[in-house]
Amino acid sequence: MNRVLIIDDEPSILTALKFALEDDFEVDITANVHEGLEIIKNKDIDIVLLDLYLGEYDGLEVLGIIRMSYPGVIVIAMTAYGSIESSVEAIQRGAYYYITKPIDINSLKILMKKALDYKNLSQEVEDLKRDKSQEEFSMSEIVSTSKAMMNVFDVISRVKDLDINVLISGESGTGKELIAKAIHYTSKRKDKPLVSVNCAAIPYNLLESELFGYEKGAFTGANQKMKGKFELANGGTLLLDEIGDMDIGMQAKILRVLEERKITPLGSETPIPLDIRFLAATNLNLESEVEKGNFREDLLFRLKVITIEVPPLRSRKEDIPVLTQHFLNKYSKEFNKEIQGVLPSAAEALESYDYPGNIRELKNIIQRAVALTNNEFIGLQDLPAELLSNLELKGDRDCIPIYIGEKLEDVEKKVILETYDFFQNNKRKTAKTLGISERSLYNKLNEYEVD
Repeated sequence: MNRVLIIDDEPSILTALKFALEDDFEVDITANVHEGLEIIKNKDIDIVLLDLYLGEYDGLEVLGIIRMSYPGVIVIAMTAYGSIESSVEAIQRGAYYYITKPIDINSLKILMKKALDYKNLSQEVEDLKRDKSQEEFSMSEIVSTSKAMMNVFDVISRVKDLDINVLISGESGTGKELIAKAIHYTSKRKDKPLVSVNCAAIPYNLLESELFGYEKGAFTGANQKMKGKFELANGGTLLLDEIGDMDIGMQAKILRVLEERKITPLGSETPIPLDIRFLAATNLNLESEVEKGNFREDLLFRLKVITIEVPPLRSRKEDIPVLTQHFLNKYSKEFNKEIQGVLPSAAEALESYDYPGNIRELKNIIQRAVALTNNEFIGLQDLPAELLSNLELKGDRDCIPIYIGEKLEDVEKKVILETYDFFQNNKRKTAKTLGISERSLYNKLNEYEVD
């Protein structure tokens, strides 16, 4: 039976909720925050029902402590005031959902069941990550707390053992190849090979021999027999990566393989039967490519029996903090540094950016920041200029006193010099943030006699 902890400073509510839930859950109750944290520490708590108004304590701060120290615990916020602001902030800080008082018990039970389903699915994701050894497979880069990615993992768990074709679509840098690995290495084919072919990286005149293989003497330069990717993947999984960039002529040959489940290497007359799970990945809209005449509609229908859409990072920004910490830990260890975390202003900049390069871009940003910083915490000065140009900087450091009647050239000088100092004399970041060219900045600094 799942265990629930209720933290509320009203004894009557504690008693009523315990009575209402104890048939379905093991229920612990407390009106004391410190006792509640001890219960979470010492017992296997699945869900915490947390009042946001706890007298001298701020429920949002308690929520933050629970989510930081016990990330596997689901927190449902409770409020008597129905405050939209506090409820939204609770979810932003990691609450699964919120419920207003007086509490409808049936609605609460439904919400708790959904929360447990979510927790179980999250645990399945962690189990997926541990299914193979580090040498064979790593899902360590698939770090997510977002519901959008949980939906992706739910589809993976449903289709992993079905021998049907799967099309994985998403922008560059979203981790499509990792999704393909998750499907293969958690499937019944996990002990067989996963072979990946980048259709965009191999020229058309070489792709056919790369896929189908060839016999010795099949063409000039074929000095020995070579197995193709189809044959190498036999029994396992073949990923046709960036298939949207494949030549239209080669698409016809791929379609025939999908239909007949056999290949004939170049220079051979003996067909080879195939037992392959086919996966394909693309960053293009293949329906649009079909309309343009760049992609075969019949091949598209064959490939997309199941489609997995990998969401871009800008649509799941709740993943940015956990991804940032993941990459921070990874590169701190790699570069033998002890980076403690990210300053709030830098965290705001990271979460405000849209990441056209998605997770790959965030990874590169953190890698660069860890490599170059000499500080214990990543700050704004460690981030690239494109993250800062649209950021509204906050804090005392960013307030420059300007007075009525002050000359414009003096105001300009203050802004330029304070920004230049803030970015530790980095001209590129200063110019980018101010919206001027580096040459203009250089001229202004010369005018102010700044070395």
